[in-house]
Amino acid sequence: MKKLLLLGLLFTAFNIQAQDIYIQCGKLIDTKNGKVLANKTIIVSGKTIKSIEEGFINPINPSDKIVDLKTKTVMPGWIDMHVHLESQTSQTEYLEEFTLNDADIAYNAEGFGKATLMAGFTTVRDLGGSGVNVSLRNAINAGKVVGPRIFTAEKALASTGGHADPTNGYRKDFMGNPGPKEGVVNSVEDARQAVRQRYKNGADWIKITATGGVLSVAKSAGNPQFTQEEIEAIVSTAKDYGMKVAAHAHGDEGMRRAILGGVKTIEHGTEMSDATMDLMIKNNCYLVPTITAGKTVEENAKKPNYYPAIVVPKALWIGPKIQGTFAKAYKKGVPIAFGTDAGVFQHGLNAREFVYMTEAGMPVMKALQAATITNAMLLDMDKQIGSIEPGFLADIIATDDDPTTNITTVNNVAFVMKDGVVYKQ
Repeated sequence: MKKLLLLGLLFTAFNIQAQDIYIQCGKLIDTKNGKVLANKTIIVSGKTIKSIEEGFINPINPSDKIVDLKTKTVMPGWIDMHVHLESQTSQTEYLEEFTLNDADIAYNAEGFGKATLMAGFTTVRDLGGSGVNVSLRNAINAGKVVGPRIFTAEKALASTGGHADPTNGYRKDFMGNPGPKEGVVNSVEDARQAVRQRYKNGADWIKITATGGVLSVAKSAGNPQFTQEEIEAIVSTAKDYGMKVAAHAHGDEGMRRAILGGVKTIEHGTEMSDATMDLMIKNNCYLVPTITAGKTVEENAKKPNYYPAIVVPKALWIGPKIQGTFAKAYKKGVPIAFGTDAGVFQHGLNAREFVYMTEAGMPVMKALQAATITNAMLLDMDKQIGSIEPGFLADIIATDDDPTTNITTVNNVAFVMKDGVVYKQ
């Protein structure tokens, strides 16, 4: 009798462990082939996709579950290649540098991560924070908190006084002289040391600020801020450690140096010239346009006292240009990745980028592919995410309507699954 009871318990445990989920899809976006399919069933087993079947299939095993998305459009979870999960725009953001502890930043970041996941973004690349982003990645991977899969650059690299110098705008007695350990580079040797420090700190990518930036408390948004030799040292050292390099850049000369230096993505690209676009095509370098951030900083700059005075003219200059540059770059054939710069605007509104990309002339399917198969390839995850295929991780989302006929539906994600776990339905 005891043996039978034990066998029964083992059988029950096996059934619970082996429980499959049958997702019945009214429409299914095949990102790999750029098609919208009808009436499919995705069978998910554990963390992965087991199969995709024709029609609406019902499970035989009574312990298996059905997810009815017959009226929805289903697609792979989106990937945002440019977020900052440690912070979010507000009128108090600059003050918070001095009032928030790491623990406060971590609690905020957990909420920002959850909002991002619930908006349909199951994977993100975090391009710079204080290092809390590494701990958040690890906590999500360990199942301690809910959020997207994170690839992080840890702390972005800057030159002294440049965008991402952590002491810009401080009182002189607070400024000190941050160096490679803090992510500040002023020589080829500094460059190598700063990359190795990021590796030691747990980074997956390296980010450099190849030009000035909008939100830093410094005068220029577009001047080049690294030498060619420094960029080349950063890229070659990153390669040694299995990492790629992303370059924040608004001004054209900084972009040109970054592309020639071997970076994989250019973030923003605001003042990109025709010659630099040609260079990106030649070097297979991807533009991450961040149109939503451009529009947001322009709007906020018109609000009294929202930003420090030194930031306002930069925001009013850069903000209106990003969408137009993207339109020109896409038309010319520059490779495009999807990224938003969330944190510069409210986390969870990332999907607005799709609307702005399509407004600028990119077909909806191409925009969806940028946020799925393209970004998965850039993350070296193209055999695991970005497409709904057998053996891929079960990162699956759904919208009420078909975005290829109604793009605004991306702003209201109805269903979110990551790694086979349903987080929103």
